[in-house]
Amino acid sequence: MDWDDGRRKKRLAETRLGHDWQVFGRTRRAFLRLALASIPVLLTIGVYWQWDVLPEQRRLATTQPRVEQIFEARYAEGNSTAVVDLVGLGNVDAAPTARALTSFADIGRVWSVRYDNRGLDTKVISDLVDRRATTAGVRNIVLVGHSMGGVVALEVARHLYEDTDTAVSGVVLDCTPLDLHAVRDSSRDAGEDLLRWIGWLPGARESRTLRSVVEMAARQDRYVDMQSSWYPRVDWGAALDALNEVLTDKVLNPSAASNGFIESQFRTIVASGALKDLDALAETVGSKPQPSIVFMRPEDATADTVVDVDYSQRILFERVGGTEGMLRVVRMAGTGHANPRQAPGVYNASISARVLPFLQSTLVHERRSPGAVDKSPKQSLSPR
Repeated sequence: MDWDDGRRKKRLAETRLGHDWQVFGRTRRAFLRLALASIPVLLTIGVYWQWDVLPEQRRLATTQPRVEQIFEARYAEGNSTAVVDLVGLGNVDAAPTARALTSFADIGRVWSVRYDNRGLDTKVISDLVDRRATTAGVRNIVLVGHSMGGVVALEVARHLYEDTDTAVSGVVLDCTPLDLHAVRDSSRDAGEDLLRWIGWLPGARESRTLRSVVEMAARQDRYVDMQSSWYPRVDWGAALDALNEVLTDKVLNPSAASNGFIESQFRTIVASGALKDLDALAETVGSKPQPSIVFMRPEDATADTVVDVDYSQRILFERVGGTEGMLRVVRMAGTGHANPRQAPGVYNASISARVLPFLQSTLVHERRSPGAVDKSPKQSLSPR
């Protein structure tokens, strides 16, 4: 029998699925092919949703914001004051940072805020701090915000200052971007890219896969060489190290910030009302002392690769600076972007020498009789 390719094609056409469809036959067969081709895609989406998104959604549904005590006050008179630590973008728990800043125990108790991983609500945080202060008999609150945590600290301070009886003695801003222009281009672009991903990809707020991709892209300068040749070269050893860091610190770590929480934090910067908060804190509210504002920054502005601290400092001088202002700028040698855990010695020395004396003037203490001497014993500095 002679081979005839035309006859073979004709026979296939006569026996294929849907060959006898007369009404809209070509259209129906096209839809059938599309449906068959979509099966692998749907299976992939199902696995993504079932094993990547849903477990994270269930975990995040159980998270709650809370305030924890890290140190007791070093001196008895400090029991009426609490220093509340808040961390910045990509972080949930301020406890590790607060433990590095032992010098704050010289003026009061040291508390840390653990955010709700589902999102950021400064009113909820301020209510938590106010209830904890009322329960503990604390009259003075000093808020310490690292990086973007300073934006949160200003908003929380405004709520406490205007809406509660608690005195806000000061707000310490550590390399804080007071608006989006203070964020350096590379960091701002990374945040905007994450917002775009989250905006169009279902489940992106919870996806650990997407988080891995974004974190690896943010570290590409470690393992991608764009300079030595016309095409990018990948150092696979360095890439594996970066992947291990991402998985350990950002994906498999139950304390790591979720994508949705990072989105919430970045949107807080984008829609920052920090300037209005500063103006509100400069107004007189009843008999309360006006809060002091401290801006901590590296001595060399280029050492901060995330925030333009010179820009933030100029804004602070314009809003709360001057001879009648309540601003102190503390420059620290050898520090980078809001890194007290990496340079605790420099931070604690600067806090003891420059920050605490400045804050003392706004602390509200119980009235004591003239000439009374404080004979309260010195308390131990013990973590809680």
